[in-house]
Amino acid sequence: MKRALLLLLLTAGGACTATKTTVKNPEQSHLVIDGKLWGSLFQQKAAEYAALCYQAYNTARTSLDKILQDSSSRPLAIVTDIDETFLDNSPYAVSRALQGLDYENKTWHEWTAKGVATPLAGSLDFFNYAAARNVTVFYITNRDEQERAGTLANLKKFNFPFADNEHLILMKDISSKESRRQAVAEKYNIVLFLGDNLADFSALWDKRSTEERLQHVKEHAADFGTRYIVLPNITYGGWEDAIYGNKHTLTPAQKDSAVKANLTDD
Repeated sequence: MKRALLLLLLTAGGACTATKTTVKNPEQSHLVIDGKLWGSLFQQKAAEYAALCYQAYNTARTSLDKILQDSSSRPLAIVTDIDETFLDNSPYAVSRALQGLDYENKTWHEWTAKGVATPLAGSLDFFNYAAARNVTVFYITNRDEQERAGTLANLKKFNFPFADNEHLILMKDISSKESRRQAVAEKYNIVLFLGDNLADFSALWDKRSTEERLQHVKEHAADFGTRYIVLPNITYGGWEDAIYGNKHTLTPAQKDSAVKANLTDD
């Protein structure tokens, strides 16, 4: 089964895109780029992906209903990530991959400035449900200050609650969200965290190895589906960074080698 998965990663992406892809970068990472296309295809077309999103947001609602049964001395809040947690950026990944290219700050900023990413299944209903019950939503994202206008426009386009500067907390100096979460926790009782990346929940998962990430998941297993709500993202995230040793300077060839080294084929 694992050997078959490896063959799928190596061949399926190329088979699906051979007539579309114009390779502008001869040094591209074939495994990574084809993986982005295959992952984006799942995100855009698989009913199973939509089902997983509904499942996550249904779970969040059930958990919130239980929390609301108890009193709190402080106002309640939800902390959520944005990208691939409730906004779908797969068109950007596809656009880059069809050029044989990966993520780039400049083109990413061009994408977010458009403010056109669409909501994931179940997300808008859940956040409006929370807001209607006097639960404040804070959007803690690693989009940067340059992306504020486009991000707010995107939230307002689909009528997400609390779409304002106070509740949109962008990245300034460091990628870790811990200090930003703590700032919210000074005034609010944060009862739910939503994200597609484990680092959206706790500093325990900031720039950790694959083994450390899994160990911390095991240690906090009871929090998933109750306090931590995870959305699926198979195209990028902390899991991918861990494969590369949390280094952002690897060449395409080194990325391919890292992917192959982390696969089990027997």
